[in-house]
Amino acid sequence: MTHRIVVVSAGLRTPSSTTLLADSIAAQLRSAFDTADAQVSTTHIEVRDHAHAIVDALMVGFPTGALADALDEVTGADALVVVTPTFSATFSGLFKAFFDLIEPGSLRGMPVLLAATGGTERHSLMLDHALRPLFTYLGLSAVRTGVFAATSDFGTTAGASLTARITTAAVELRDAVLSRGHVARQDESTSVTPFAELLKGSSR
Repeated sequence: MTHRIVVVSAGLRTPSSTTLLADSIAAQLRSAFDTADAQVSTTHIEVRDHAHAIVDALMVGFPTGALADALDEVTGADALVVVTPTFSATFSGLFKAFFDLIEPGSLRGMPVLLAATGGTERHSLMLDHALRPLFTYLGLSAVRTGVFAATSDFGTTAGASLTARITTAAVELRDAVLSRGHVARQDESTSVTPFAELLKGSSR
């Protein structure tokens, strides 16, 4: 069984530290699943590629084309990794608009790894004060460790600390995915006898 992980990043520039962080998390996730002898596939969605389509969808009430395909990828995933730049101590407007187009309830129970980039470490609280409440509202189950990367984290001296946080979060997401899959397989294998059949048995 191959577990499908969708990475959604909302960087606005090229090159983008947000995309770089998303790629680093995806690579560590693949390593974490390999360690557990589990199959995984990762799909990367760049929100900026759909910026105009997102505005159109908000105006007309429904997405089309490549944006609709991207949203289907998200709702069909086994888990998400979401990465946003920090603006005014919260997630970007484009990032929020993308998730506003998700059908309510379609992500309920899905594991998610929360990540963000920002200029300084002072913005790291946005993970718990902005991102976590948003995805709790959407019904997802966020792993305990969030990953915040300040500009200084991409330097050689601070890189080890960022790598350690990514590794911890990736393992937590892997475990959440594998645990959820195990529960789902148990539910599928549980045979429930219809009540009518039980009544027939008791009347013999």
